[in-house]
Amino acid sequence: MREEIIFAGSGGQGIVTMGKVLAWAGLKENKFVTYIPSYGAEMRGGTANCSVIVSDSEIASALIEIPTALITMNNASLNKFEQKLIKNGLLVINSSLVDRKPSRTDIQILYVPATKTAEEIGQIKTANMVALGAYIAKSKIISRERLEESLSSVFPKATKEILDINIQALKKGEEIGSSR
Repeated sequence: MREEIIFAGSGGQGIVTMGKVLAWAGLKENKFVTYIPSYGAEMRGGTANCSVIVSDSEIASALIEIPTALITMNNASLNKFEQKLIKNGLLVINSSLVDRKPSRTDIQILYVPATKTAEEIGQIKTANMVALGAYIAKSKIISRERLEESLSSVFPKATKEILDINIQALKKGEEIGSSR
């Protein structure tokens, strides 16, 4: 098993955090992992993306040219990365903010109302965890339980309340990903 994932969106959407949580979870499952964050010059509101590889075998290069999965949190990210996704790859779209359909018909598409779901939970900042939970439900590369365990590694100073709402968002995302 080898998954090459690009997470993409705007600064402030928790793009890099999604990748970091997945990378930690991969390590906790004794997988080989690479993690490369990338920020636009503007930070909040600018572009952000993150590349993560999770594999059962050693990884020779951390660079991703043709991702097997793409998680897009806004229109600009879909526009930038859609054509790079491998044929039959998984495209996860935050359907709350992305207002166009992908042009490709040779990929799997999972529409996730991540922002709307996060608002319903009561914390819009958890939209990234909703999207990550949905992705994990579809790809099955890591268990949700490992993602939950990883939250305390990624957020070592977070309160129990913050961790709990992120866990709730992961679970909601998993429900969405499992039902579609």
